[in-house]
Amino acid sequence: MKHNVILVVLDGLNYEVARHAMGHLQAYVGAGRAALYKLECELPALSRPLYECILTGVVPIDSGIVHNNVSRLSNQRSIFHYATEAGLSTAAAAYHWVSELYNVSPFVAGRDRHTENPDLPIQYGHFYWNDHYPDSHLFADAEHLRQRYSPNFLLVHPMNIDDAGHKHGLDTPQYRNSARSADINLAVYLQAWLDAGYQVLVTSDHGMNNDRSHNGLLAEEREVPLFVLGNGFSLNANAAPRQTELCGTICQLLGIAHDKPYCQELLK
Repeated sequence: MKHNVILVVLDGLNYEVARHAMGHLQAYVGAGRAALYKLECELPALSRPLYECILTGVVPIDSGIVHNNVSRLSNQRSIFHYATEAGLSTAAAAYHWVSELYNVSPFVAGRDRHTENPDLPIQYGHFYWNDHYPDSHLFADAEHLRQRYSPNFLLVHPMNIDDAGHKHGLDTPQYRNSARSADINLAVYLQAWLDAGYQVLVTSDHGMNNDRSHNGLLAEEREVPLFVLGNGFSLNANAAPRQTELCGTICQLLGIAHDKPYCQELLK
């Protein structure tokens, strides 16, 4: 069965903070309408390499996107490529590095901030470049894309949790409250997405440490959440998804051909 999919990447969200701070998402879990899994992010635990990993299923040392300053188009096949080649529509409300990976590099704000081009892998987009760009605005950007274009695949990528972590560290009220705020922002839109038939995945690229950074092997840097919601998911408590399987799993949900690994246990 073919589904539409929304992927939410809450940048910099540590698993334990997600587990205890995301009350709205956990309400769905408690009601048996969602499941939460723990993922271990690939290395290095940095943003641009892991955007590429999530969206292509390829680890950084193989993709060549090995640090945040590798500014070029991806040479891998992403969800956006598979979807558009299958005749589906794609959209993203995301940090500008995502545009640089899949649409055009370098990012030029006046040209690329608002994208409407059916010939690009990300056909419709609202992209931002300040880490403190408000999550509330980003979610509204995403909802605008959903309502206007009804994309088959939509990426939603806010940055305020990561920004709070870099400014204040993992074990701080500011970081935890940023996660709580993201959960409240999700609460504004989530049920409408589900009612519209979307399968929703909420995850993160990497976690955060008390040094106000991430790049190493500490559990708090590598362990990230994966919430799944929608009637296409099995909610199997024994499923053990990997970060490299998100791309293929989303392609399975979309019902499109791909050659990526995926987690069958996540799906009905």
